[in-house]
Amino acid sequence: MSNERPWLDHYPDGVPAQIDMDAYASVVAVLEEAFGRFKDRPAFASFGKKLSYGEIDAMSAHFAGYLTGELKLAKGDRIAIMMPNVLQYPIALFGALRAGLVVVNTNPLYTARELKHQLEDSGAKAIVVLDNFAATVQQVVADTHVQHIVTTGVGDLLGGLKGMLVNTITKHVKKMVPEFHLPQAVRFADALDRGAHHPLPKVVLTHQDLAFLQYTGGTTGVAKGAMLSHGNMIANMLQAGVWIGRNTKLGEEVIITALPLYHIFSLTANCLVFTRLGGLSWLITNPRDMPGFVKELAKSNFTAITGVNTLFNGLLNTPGFAELDFSRLHLSLGGGMAVQRAVADRWKKITGCTLAEAYGLTETAPAVCINPLDLKEYNGSIGLPIPSTDVAIWSEDNQPLPLGEVGELMVHGPQVMQGYWQRPDETAKVLTADGWLHTGDIARMDASGYVYIVDRKKDMILVSGFNVYPNEVEDIVMQHPGVSEVAAVGVPDEHSGEVVKIFVVRKDPNLGEEELREFCRENLTGYKRPKLIEFRTDLPKTNVGKILRRELRDEKKVPAAAH
Repeated sequence: MSNERPWLDHYPDGVPAQIDMDAYASVVAVLEEAFGRFKDRPAFASFGKKLSYGEIDAMSAHFAGYLTGELKLAKGDRIAIMMPNVLQYPIALFGALRAGLVVVNTNPLYTARELKHQLEDSGAKAIVVLDNFAATVQQVVADTHVQHIVTTGVGDLLGGLKGMLVNTITKHVKKMVPEFHLPQAVRFADALDRGAHHPLPKVVLTHQDLAFLQYTGGTTGVAKGAMLSHGNMIANMLQAGVWIGRNTKLGEEVIITALPLYHIFSLTANCLVFTRLGGLSWLITNPRDMPGFVKELAKSNFTAITGVNTLFNGLLNTPGFAELDFSRLHLSLGGGMAVQRAVADRWKKITGCTLAEAYGLTETAPAVCINPLDLKEYNGSIGLPIPSTDVAIWSEDNQPLPLGEVGELMVHGPQVMQGYWQRPDETAKVLTADGWLHTGDIARMDASGYVYIVDRKKDMILVSGFNVYPNEVEDIVMQHPGVSEVAAVGVPDEHSGEVVKIFVVRKDPNLGEEELREFCRENLTGYKRPKLIEFRTDLPKTNVGKILRRELRDEKKVPAAAH
C-alpha cells in the first residue's frame, strides 16, 4: 500500500500513519480532560492577565449555564462570536460548545452587509460582540434571527483598575468604540453571574454533531458556512497533535496567538491543539502594532508561534525582535498563504528555528499537509499529508495522475467537512460521493510524497492569508451607479503578499478614484478593498463575453501608485 502513500516512508520518527478517532467523543471531551489535568496551569494570557485552566473551566461552565438556563438555547442552535483575541473569546467559545451549540465565528471587521449575510445565513439566535464592533450589530440585528446579544469591553476580564483603565483608553483616548444603542444587550460579566446559578448542561455530543459553521467563500464569491463537526475538529486536533507531539512538553508550552481565533488556522492550531497539551496561549489582540507585539513576545518566554508570511516578515523588520530570547522556541508554523523563501531563511537565521510551511483549508478544519518540524531548511513544499489523510493529484476529467504530474489537489480524510450549510448544490461541486474534496488548487507531488502548490485557485486573491474572491469585490463595485464594468485581480505586494487591484470601465465619465474608494470603504472589509484602481476604456473578454482576469493579471504593466 505504501507506494500509493509514498509520504508514509518519510514521516518524522514517532508519527503514526493513522490517528485514533475514538480517543474523544467530542471537542468538549478534550476541553474537560484539559480542565482536569491542568487545573492550576495558565491557559490564556492577555494584557498581562493570565487565566488558569480551572478559571476557564468555571467561567465557560457559567457561560454555558447562561446560554441554556437563562436564554433557553438548545443543542444545535447557532451562536455568533464577533471578537478579536481577548480573554472573553475562549470562555464564550468553550461555553457555547459545552452547551451543545454551533459556533459561528465572525470577523469583527465585517461591514454591516457582510455581517447581515452571515447572521441571516446561519440563523444564529445569539451573538457575543466586543463593544468596538457593536455598532455594526446594531445596524443589522433587526433583519436577522438574533434574539440575544452579549456585549463586552476589551478590559472587562482584566480586573480592577487595569480593566477600567484599558476600557477608558480604548473608548475615550483611542476612540475605538463607536457609539451604539442595543438596549436588549446583556454585559458579559452579568451573563457569567447569572449563569453561575444554573447547572452545567448535560449535553450528549457525537462525532456527527456540528461544532462550527466556519464561513468561507470556497472557490466562489458568496460566503458559505463550512459545516465542521466535532469529529472533524477532533481529527485535526489529533493529526496536528501527533505531528508536533515529540517536540512538545505537556503543560509547558507557550504559543503566541497573533492570528485571530475566528480564523480556522488559529482556532485549531493554537486554541484547540495547545489546550489539549495544557499550553498557555498568549493572545495578541492587535498584531498590527508591531512594536507592541515585540514587547509582548519579550514577556512571554514563548515556545511556539503560528502565523502567515506577512506576520513573520513584519516581526523580522521590527526593531528589537532580533534581540529576543529564542532559546525555548521549537515550533514556527506558517500557513494561510505561501511562505516566501527570503522570509523563511531570515527567520531561521535570527531565531534558529525552521519556519515550517503547512497547508490547509477552512473545509478541512484546516490542516492537510505539514512539513516535518526537523526540516533543516525551507524546501518550497507545503509538506507531507498528515496522518489518516489521503492526498491525490487529479486530471481535469477527475482521474488520478502519476507522481510528478500537475493537476488539482484532492483531499480525503476525517477532517474533511460535512458540506456547506444548507447549500447541497455548492457541496456537490466540491465533494465527491465518496468524500474526496476538490481544493481548486493546482499542485504536484514528488516521489517522497511532498506536495508543491503550482498555482492557486485560479482567480482567488490572497491578502495576508485572507481569501478575497474577485466576484465579491466586483459585485460591490458594480453597485456603484458610475461603474459600467469591473474586473478584480491580485497583484504582488511586499507587505501582504497580494493586494486587490480593480480595472474599471466608467459609466459616468466624472467618476473619480476617491469616490470609488469611499464606496468600497463602506461596503468591504479592509483587506478586500482595492488598493489600486485603474480606469480603462474596455476590458479583455472571451468570445462569450467573460472578462479575462488572467490577461489583466499577466499584463506586465507598471502598477498604479498605491494609496
